[in-house]
Amino acid sequence: MSFLDSLKGAGCVAVLRSRSAADAVTTAHALVEAGIRGIELTFTVPDVLTAVDRLRAELPDDVLVGLGTVTRPEQVKDAVAAGARFLVSPGTDAGLGRALADSQVPFLAGALTPSEVMAAIAYGPAAVKLFPASAVGPSYLRALRGPFPEVPVVPTGGIGPDNAADWIGAGAVAVGAGGSLAPVDASPESLDRARETAVALLARIHSAGASS
Repeated sequence: MSFLDSLKGAGCVAVLRSRSAADAVTTAHALVEAGIRGIELTFTVPDVLTAVDRLRAELPDDVLVGLGTVTRPEQVKDAVAAGARFLVSPGTDAGLGRALADSQVPFLAGALTPSEVMAAIAYGPAAVKLFPASAVGPSYLRALRGPFPEVPVVPTGGIGPDNAADWIGAGAVAVGAGGSLAPVDASPESLDRARETAVALLARIHSAGASS
């Protein structure tokens, strides 16, 4: 199965900006227990490379564990060495785009405007990360798919159970969910809410996908 097929099957990538590597690992396990199959740890997490290494060893093989908020070429090398199965950038410049393309690891290149999408797809990403999605909306994605019907898009930013189905209906192959889904701490109360949110989010995503 290709990475893109796995991403479509997952439906959602949980974006973790945890306060510590330990919290990131604990939160990832809780989300996977609730059905999440895409985990993106960001470079803003302290000691994130250790967390990725642990999760690759501890989580089932069908869970995609990647690294996001990749903004510099040297981070690409570190992420690959840590075993990230995919990489995500919030935006795409020439140096970063080349490093991502050279990594031979599937990546989501960040873009928002049509010009940025054109620049991003030149590097051969598996999909374009539409960010920040909260600044536009599903109708924007519908319009964007006019000139770019074959470009897989993963909107991220401000997405939760209340609007995820709208994005899938607009043509997103999957969505990225951060603050609405993944808490920064790993307290029992936060993890319980995260599990409940994950179940609701996935149900709406899969329902929208089945009806589209």
